[in-house]
Amino acid sequence: MSAIAPDNGGYDGGEEAEDVEEEEEEEEEAVEDEDEPRLKYQRMGGSIPALLANDAASCVAVAERMIALGTHDGIVHILDFLGNQVKEFPSHVSVVNDLSFDVDGEYVASCSDDGCVVINSLFSDEKMRFEYHRPMKAVAIDPEYARKASKRFVAGGLAGNLYINSKKWLGFRDQILHSGEGPIHAVKWRESLVAWANDVGVKVYDAANDQRVTFIEKSRSSPHPDVQQPHLVWQDDTLLVIAWGTSVKIASIRRNGNVGTNGTYKHLPLSSMNQVDIVASFQTSYLISGIAPFGDTLVLLAYIPGEEDEEKYFNNTVPSQQGTAKRPEVHVVTWTNDELATDELPMLGFEHYKANDYSLAHAPFTGSSYAGGQWAAGDEPVYYVVSPKDVVIAKPRDAEDHINWLLQHGRHEKALAAVEEGSGKSELLDEVGSRYLDHLIVERRYAEAAALCPKLLRGSASAWERWVFHFAHLRQLPILVPYMPTENPTLRDTAYEVALVALVTNPSFHKDLLSIVRSWPPKIYSTLPVILAIEPQIDSGTNDLKEALAELYVINGQYEKAFSMYADLLNPEVFDFIEKHSLQEAIREKVVQLMMLDCKRAVNLLIQQRDTVTPPEVVSQLLHAKNKCDSRYFLYLYLHSLFEVSPHAGKDFHDMQVELYAEFDPKMLLPFLRSSQHYTLEKAYDICAKRDLVREQVFIYGRMGNRKQALSIIINKLGDIEEAIEFVSAEQDDELWEELIKQCLNQPEMVGVLLEHTVGNLDPLHIVSMVPNGMEIPRLRDRLVKIITDYRTETSLRHGCNDILKADCVNLLVKYYKEAKHGVLLSNEEDDARVKRETNRTFQPLDKAPSIRTMVMKSKTRGGGKCCICFDPLPIQEAAIVMFFCCHAYHMTCLHESTSSISDNELATSKKPTSSYDVYGNNGYNEYEEDEDEDEEKAPTGPRLRCILCTTAAG
Repeated sequence: MSAIAPDNGGYDGGEEAEDVEEEEEEEEEAVEDEDEPRLKYQRMGGSIPALLANDAASCVAVAERMIALGTHDGIVHILDFLGNQVKEFPSHVSVVNDLSFDVDGEYVASCSDDGCVVINSLFSDEKMRFEYHRPMKAVAIDPEYARKASKRFVAGGLAGNLYINSKKWLGFRDQILHSGEGPIHAVKWRESLVAWANDVGVKVYDAANDQRVTFIEKSRSSPHPDVQQPHLVWQDDTLLVIAWGTSVKIASIRRNGNVGTNGTYKHLPLSSMNQVDIVASFQTSYLISGIAPFGDTLVLLAYIPGEEDEEKYFNNTVPSQQGTAKRPEVHVVTWTNDELATDELPMLGFEHYKANDYSLAHAPFTGSSYAGGQWAAGDEPVYYVVSPKDVVIAKPRDAEDHINWLLQHGRHEKALAAVEEGSGKSELLDEVGSRYLDHLIVERRYAEAAALCPKLLRGSASAWERWVFHFAHLRQLPILVPYMPTENPTLRDTAYEVALVALVTNPSFHKDLLSIVRSWPPKIYSTLPVILAIEPQIDSGTNDLKEALAELYVINGQYEKAFSMYADLLNPEVFDFIEKHSLQEAIREKVVQLMMLDCKRAVNLLIQQRDTVTPPEVVSQLLHAKNKCDSRYFLYLYLHSLFEVSPHAGKDFHDMQVELYAEFDPKMLLPFLRSSQHYTLEKAYDICAKRDLVREQVFIYGRMGNRKQALSIIINKLGDIEEAIEFVSAEQDDELWEELIKQCLNQPEMVGVLLEHTVGNLDPLHIVSMVPNGMEIPRLRDRLVKIITDYRTETSLRHGCNDILKADCVNLLVKYYKEAKHGVLLSNEEDDARVKRETNRTFQPLDKAPSIRTMVMKSKTRGGGKCCICFDPLPIQEAAIVMFFCCHAYHMTCLHESTSSISDNELATSKKPTSSYDVYGNNGYNEYEEDEDEDEEKAPTGPRLRCILCTTAAG
């Protein structure tokens, strides 16, 4: 099938140019205000063109699975929904006037001017033919024809009789339901109700009850049936729609409870039968060639006669045969005749057709899915408009049609909203998006187009790249860059590089460039092309451009260049950057910038790297700084910190440092003057004199050797006699004392203060003797009392210190004497072990006695010495030897035996106190030892070895 668009008429080319322009403007406004059609149209293809090439269509009927088309040659064609012929029934020899399907679509009935009604089975060879000998104009088969054995149908024609034919015991039998009111023009059967139209009006018959239901009179303005036949359609089981000429009526049939318990109908009186209400009625301005339900509205096939024929039509006269008719129209109207949509149909040969040449049929549908003007797929009604040479299919417009119509009329926003609501296929989004973007680009609404790209292009990398290069071609790429995806999808690196370079070339987008460089993953593009694009512009570029370049340097691993950019930009994170990437050597040329950023951190960094960035380099950069900064203050901070860490590192700048201290921190100047030896005294004095720094002048005079001048400044300018006394005391110069006394004699108060502070430094009597006679010294009595008291105190302290000194000397001599009496053990390892085992039986171990010092000797025999007990030589290789500082020596065994015998003799004597000079050396030595070792762990008590000869002699 080929799609056809509604025709809105043509243009008469004979008008002038001004009228043409006005009409074009009106057309544009009409397009803007044009309502969207409710239906879409397609010309049926398939076998239709060939079938109608030598024949003409007369009527049509639609079942659930096929279409029946009757022709003027009396043939009934069975077609599928694409127009392809499935079967052909040559049922008549004259024009087919009407067709009817049963509800199952298994049988089709047809009637013709040849006076016959023919019923054909679509799925078998069954065929029934009924002769009525007069032209038959209408036929309706029982909806349940295939299910019931009665095989009923109704038919009528020019004879004016309405027949109902049914199968009885003896065969088919006709029964006349109605006659005498003119020809039967139309008949429709729904459930048990049969409606037909004759010259008088429309009647309804209840076939189940075998009784007439109602009569609806035709409108007086209705044309003669030869001009315009009536049309009947059941909208549902209770609504009958009647169209006749220009009149439309909708009748509602209210059924009473006339069904028995077993499903059979009761025979009720006429007063209790079905009732009919006319629920809607209206007039149209056109002839109605067909009518069909459309949800809660109606579809009307309108015939518009020519201007010459219009009066004749409505005067019930036969129109002329000239081809002046207009295109047929399809109107969608409400039950109150409100126009919802109007479409012109370019039917083939429409100029020559009359109202009765058109017919309208619709496919059976439930209508249950209709809501808001939309139908579910497969459940929407389908309409077939038939003319003698053409068949047009009309369907409700679906979501895709709605979107396409919006696009055709430039309503791209609404089309996009419709796609986003999910009312169309997802593939539509690509088309809608592309057309919408094209529309925005044409209107130069670049920002809107860029903002919509993520929504419209979604995950299509190829679409993104196409639009990226399209924006670049339009020189509008910077607007699109913030919306470019970095993942899902990831584009080619070239697209990202082109985007970044586009931002570089426009200064107004440098801030966006910085943001993009920070946010985009580095792996998706190459930094080198972008760096090469930025570097030529960096001198005149904005700070954002410079920072973006620094970020690119970092991504590219060029940390030193990045640091240089960060330092010039005074980025506060530059110190962390230096530490992170170990760029301490790169700070050589950026001293001023670092100081401007954070002078404290910069100073600490420069002090740590003073071997790399020498003090002369730092001072030179700060002195020649072009930036608007307090370079002298930075110099002060740097030199001060350098002096604290290494006093000699900045010795070449100590003269400058004196001036800086005087300017920024005078309190630190005097400590510096005292600590440094590398400044010029004359320059330092000039600086101090210029700034009236008196104490600093005093110190400089003192270092220059001019102590008297320094003393004079203290007394005359500071008036601080205590500081003068301190100064003179530190110098330890008698002449200065004399000078101090001379300068104080003229001021009685200073003489009194001098008297208070001379104790320990100067004889007060000397000062008193120099005081002029008659000088009144304030508080002289109190000060003399203080002098005497201080003198006594000083004397007492001296005596106490002397006593302590003497006692310490005696104690130290006694300690020396006691230590000299201790023995020294000389033995080899084996002898030492043996001696320890023997000693353990009688004495405390020698190596544990804190007063005995031992020495292990592993050398050759020392000749010349003898034991003072056995008088044998003392070979240290064979036996252990104990030597005392009194020059006596013993074998260890001899000394043990002698001390053991002496102990036994003492135990045999009475229990009298032992002498203070006993053999074990208890003559006060142990007491001293306890004092000496009071802070150590107490040693086990027991006898201690002493020289036998010296102890005996002492006893």
